[in-house]
Amino acid sequence: MKKQFVNQLRSGQAVSDLFVLSEKTLGHKKDGAPYLNLTLSDKTGRIRGVVWDNVEHISSCAAAGDFVHLQGAVSEYKGDLQVVVKDVSKKSEGIDAADFLPATSRDTEQMFERLKTLGGTLESDSLRELLDRFWQDSGFVSKFKKAPAAKKMHHAYIGGLLEHSLSLSLLADRVAGHYSGIDRDLLIMGAILHDIGKIHEFTYDSRIDYSDEGRLVNHIVIGIRMIEEKMAGMTSISESKALLLKHLVLSHHGSREFGSPEPPKTLEAVLLNYLDEIDSKITGIREFMDSQDPYADWTDYHKPLERFFFKAKPDSIA
Repeated sequence: MKKQFVNQLRSGQAVSDLFVLSEKTLGHKKDGAPYLNLTLSDKTGRIRGVVWDNVEHISSCAAAGDFVHLQGAVSEYKGDLQVVVKDVSKKSEGIDAADFLPATSRDTEQMFERLKTLGGTLESDSLRELLDRFWQDSGFVSKFKKAPAAKKMHHAYIGGLLEHSLSLSLLADRVAGHYSGIDRDLLIMGAILHDIGKIHEFTYDSRIDYSDEGRLVNHIVIGIRMIEEKMAGMTSISESKALLLKHLVLSHHGSREFGSPEPPKTLEAVLLNYLDEIDSKITGIREFMDSQDPYADWTDYHKPLERFFFKAKPDSIA
């Protein structure tokens, strides 16, 4: 049974337990001697590992993605914790996968039923038919409930894709009526389907990482293919509506710089892009805050967003 979790490790502590070897890269010191950079993970987070001695032997013991038992000690380097690893052995038995993959704290069945209910409010018969084709695909539904929405930044846990899709769809429903001329059905449909390609973009059995298809093709392209496959044989959906729906998926990252083949060119696409940004950013920041010292007013420096975040209540400001 696993006893030592990443979020419990402290400097000076000896480590002897199971982890997922999420990443492994070979480096060289100034004198040319090799060393290994490792990323070790479990359901509570990730920590850097470094191997200075017996590098060749330890490197041959396990590959990225393997469950490993490691021995070492926790130290601090440039303000961050790391494990100086002394020995590693690959493990394949006596492993409880629930110890290693972070998961949503929410009930996935309830979230899924809520998303289905929202989808059932669409007035467009053709969009409801298309959505039903996805819901009737048991293989799709199983993966949609389990997949993460990202590797690191936001909703990076089992059930994260469903949680993010529901949250974004609820936001879309609230905003759709605020502006005139918005096609509510199209916006909500885009919110539900915008990230479906992530069920194939990631692997999420022992660790969350990109699949070969995800690295080579990208979830946006995969998602468009999945939509076109479900549309095959449909006579109820018009060519123009199908085109607008695919544009929502293609453009939801906002620009070519961030991975969208085209920028948003309809009001619904602009809204979806910004709502997606809101949901992913707020969730990512909250997760970062929750990982920090609960008694501190400020977080540590958040490198991706290049700032500290204030956590204290407004009336605590001196």
